[in-house]
Amino acid sequence: MNTVTLRANMAESESLETVTEHERILQEIESTDTACVGPTLRSVYDDQPNAHKRFMEKLDARIRNHDREIEKMCNFHHQGFVDAITELLKVRADAEKLMGQVSDTNRRLQDAGREVTAQTEEVIRCRIQQRNMATTVEKLQLCIPVLEMYSKLKEQLESKRYYSALKTMEQLENIYIPRVSQYRFCQIMAETLPKLREEIKEISMSDLKDFLESIRKHSDKIGETAMRQAQQHRTFNSAVQKQVTLSCAKPLYGLNSRTPLNHNGLSAEATDEEEMDEEVLTAQDLVDFSPVYRCLHIYTVLGDRETFENYYRKQRKKQARLVLQPQSNMHETVEGYRKYFNQIVGFFVVEDHILHATQGLVTRAFTDELWNMALSKIIAVLRTHSSYCSDPDLVLELKNLIVIFADTLQGYGFPVNRLFDLLFEVRDQYNETLLKKWALVFRDIFEQDNYSPIPVENEEEYKSVVSRFPFHDAEIEKQQFPKKLPMSQSVPQIYAQVKEFIYASLKFSESLHRSSTEIDDMLRKSTNLLLTRTLSSCLQNLIKKPHIGLTELVQIIINTTHLEHACKYLEDFITNITNVSPETVHTTRLYGLSTFKDARHAAEGEIYTKLNQKIDEFIQLADYEWGMSESDGRASGYLMDLINFLRSTFQVFTHLPNNNNDHAAMSGKVAQTACMSACKHLATSLMQMLLDTELKQISMGAIQQFNLDVMQCELFASSEPVPGFQGDTLQLAFIDLRQLLDLFMVWDWSTYLADYGQPTSKYLRVNPSTALALLEKYVLFLLFPSAQC
Repeated sequence: MNTVTLRANMAESESLETVTEHERILQEIESTDTACVGPTLRSVYDDQPNAHKRFMEKLDARIRNHDREIEKMCNFHHQGFVDAITELLKVRADAEKLMGQVSDTNRRLQDAGREVTAQTEEVIRCRIQQRNMATTVEKLQLCIPVLEMYSKLKEQLESKRYYSALKTMEQLENIYIPRVSQYRFCQIMAETLPKLREEIKEISMSDLKDFLESIRKHSDKIGETAMRQAQQHRTFNSAVQKQVTLSCAKPLYGLNSRTPLNHNGLSAEATDEEEMDEEVLTAQDLVDFSPVYRCLHIYTVLGDRETFENYYRKQRKKQARLVLQPQSNMHETVEGYRKYFNQIVGFFVVEDHILHATQGLVTRAFTDELWNMALSKIIAVLRTHSSYCSDPDLVLELKNLIVIFADTLQGYGFPVNRLFDLLFEVRDQYNETLLKKWALVFRDIFEQDNYSPIPVENEEEYKSVVSRFPFHDAEIEKQQFPKKLPMSQSVPQIYAQVKEFIYASLKFSESLHRSSTEIDDMLRKSTNLLLTRTLSSCLQNLIKKPHIGLTELVQIIINTTHLEHACKYLEDFITNITNVSPETVHTTRLYGLSTFKDARHAAEGEIYTKLNQKIDEFIQLADYEWGMSESDGRASGYLMDLINFLRSTFQVFTHLPNNNNDHAAMSGKVAQTACMSACKHLATSLMQMLLDTELKQISMGAIQQFNLDVMQCELFASSEPVPGFQGDTLQLAFIDLRQLLDLFMVWDWSTYLADYGQPTSKYLRVNPSTALALLEKYVLFLLFPSAQC
């Protein structure tokens, strides 16, 4: 019972709590915005199970309660509402009456104020017009300056005053247009100004392109003018230097002893005075640079100066590359080189003017870069084309042009040391062409020489020869006319041509800004090349020519001796030209001594060779009958002819002019050596004839005949065909043959065998193998006398 009661109490308690909670929720729903009732309603469902049913019941009860209250309120106010409607119906009639009175009053008022209104509107319209006119005048006063400036701009554009036009545009944009920017025509004007700027840029750039094209055509003339001025300046300095030189003690031959030539081939002294005095023209006198200045100003004003500078430099680089391209046949004439140099000088003269006339358009670094690029190309072009030049006169003119070219550009501040270094290479090329030219000269001289002593009939002819060649001989001077000089006609001619070569080489050394010592060294080295290469080669070829006989070879030996002695006079000649003492430490010596010695040795060797060849020709005529029973009793005809030839040949040696002790010693030595060589070669040839393997048999009669021929050779050797041999020196050439033939003629084999190997042997020079070979041939003849030999 207690438990039931407890549960009932607990259920009642829970019910009261639920009711209280529902009341609270309903109050929240009534007092809360409908958008925020969600959490409140959710709490109904989160409580005990079936609580929402009780809540709905509670909610329905609350709604019914409110409905009863609304109904009570409506019942309470219903009678007042009905009374108000009744009163309103009564007022409507009065309101309609009032509305009619108001409308009638309004009509009468409108009729009365219509005229006033019309007049008022007229006044308003007039005031508006007046105000508009004042405003228009005010605005026109602002617009007229803009229009005037724009008109001024058009006039400037038409008259091509673009720089002023840009200034006018700047004023329009910054001052005038902003004042009336609200008007359409100003907007159109503002939109037009950038287009006008672009047109000005295009027009100025077009003018610049025309200028660049024009300057390319005028570069030749500008360069020609600049180089002519440099030439005139150099000529003036040379004249001043010459006056200074004349006031001092001058050497026999000066550096300018031969009149220097200018680039036109005229002498410096013959330069036209009017040309010297003519007005000095500059690049600005020849070319209108205003397009460059104008374009530069325009792009500067437009704030695009960097673009203009880059374009100008790029175009000038392209033009530089075009200018530096030579014509393929430039090396054929000096005019080709001159035109090439004129264009380059003209280009850099213009750049130098632009460098100094404008600020920053081109910089020194840019011009230096262009010049270094151009200099490398110029040197490569000159090095290539000068190598094709075979005419020394053309090379010399090229050198003069290079010097003027270098002096011109140096006057504008461009470094030209590499050009002068190039001239050393051109000098080598010039020397090569000179050497080739003089090789032909020497060859003609040698071909026209008669290789005979120079005959002089009188004192005048003698002085003529001595004036061309330094010949001095006291004994010959004492002789009566007519007389002969030991050398042939080619000697003074060669000497004169060597001097001419020195003069020609000197021409290249002028104006190279080199010291006298350096010029002296150049002359000596080039002269050494002439002697050691050209003249030596010509002499060697001359000696080897088949038509040069023994007499000519002997004369060549005498000629080279005289030329060798003349080398010291050539050194003095160079010393007088350069005024550099030969005792200077670095002075180069002439190598003519060794050149002419080598030529003499070659000539001597050729003499010996030709003699031996002639002996071989005679030996080939020998026709021995190797099986003859007895000798003819006289020497063979071929051998007698050979001996007569040798006698006459050596008489030529002994009859050579020997007025000079050196000549006599030289000719005697050559004759002795030639005679000894001929005898040895003859003895060797005769020995080879006996020992020939094709000769199988030989009779004693043939040996006796051969012995007669050898005896003639011994007689020739003992007759002293050339003086100066001591004792039987020449006969010793035939000692081997003599002892061999004596061994067979006497048949002294017992003595040969008994004394063999003894220093005192009678047949000491007989080689056993030689004796055995000849003995075999003799024995074969004895065994087979009828066999063919």
